[in-house]
Amino acid sequence: MRALAILLLALLTAGGALGQSRLDRLTQRDDLFGWEAVGRLDIGQAGYCTGVLIAPDQVLTAAHCVFDGTRAPVPAESLRFRAGLRDGVAVAESGVSGYAVAEGYDPARGMVPGNVRRDAALLRLATPIPSAVAAPFALHGAPAPGQRVSLVSYGRDRDEAPSWQRDCGMLWRQGGLMAFDCNVIFGSSGAPVFARTASRARILSLVSGGTTEGRRVAFGMDLPGLVEALRRDLRARGIRQAVPGFRRESVGQGRASGARFARP
Repeated sequence: MRALAILLLALLTAGGALGQSRLDRLTQRDDLFGWEAVGRLDIGQAGYCTGVLIAPDQVLTAAHCVFDGTRAPVPAESLRFRAGLRDGVAVAESGVSGYAVAEGYDPARGMVPGNVRRDAALLRLATPIPSAVAAPFALHGAPAPGQRVSLVSYGRDRDEAPSWQRDCGMLWRQGGLMAFDCNVIFGSSGAPVFARTASRARILSLVSGGTTEGRRVAFGMDLPGLVEALRRDLRARGIRQAVPGFRRESVGQGRASGARFARP
């Protein structure tokens, strides 16, 4: 935690704040168009995080979301991904047949830099979600200097529909870590940070955690190498989808957040 506090101090003393846009609730079906692959990952009855499809049967989220309060991995069958969930209705949903966590992630170490840069998990959906229903997002490579980003997430007091922050900025990147001035809160863990490109948005990072100590700062990690390793791990484990097809379904309300946020 002390190391992360030092990084935060460097951010707060390095230049002025970058401009941010407000959060827009994606309430109507038309609002959600193009963002259906972002969904709420429900974790049993205990909480939720945000997740995003990177293939019809693969969801990327934060590693700490798949560990419980005792730091034990949660059973895959307790996880359910609800793509494009808004006001009780998902465009599609599926259970999880298995998952892989980034090598070196240690839930006992908390939010230290070494954990943040490895805070990613890849879930195999039991039922793939067709791209025509929720088109998966591709990953972005190295960010450009002054990279502008956007964020789609669920969170405390806004967990029944995704919120889109159209514009925020990357504050800093070093050693596999990134920091953003995006608006994140409990439940935003695992949310995709999108690079704004001329074509469709691409996933630059995931929200690992954040702080509100005088300023909202979200911490994330470099993804391409992590995701490549996670995909290899899923293949090596022989974790496969279990059921063809998909379904749309209404869901319950009012879950607690599974996110991890801290005051360094």
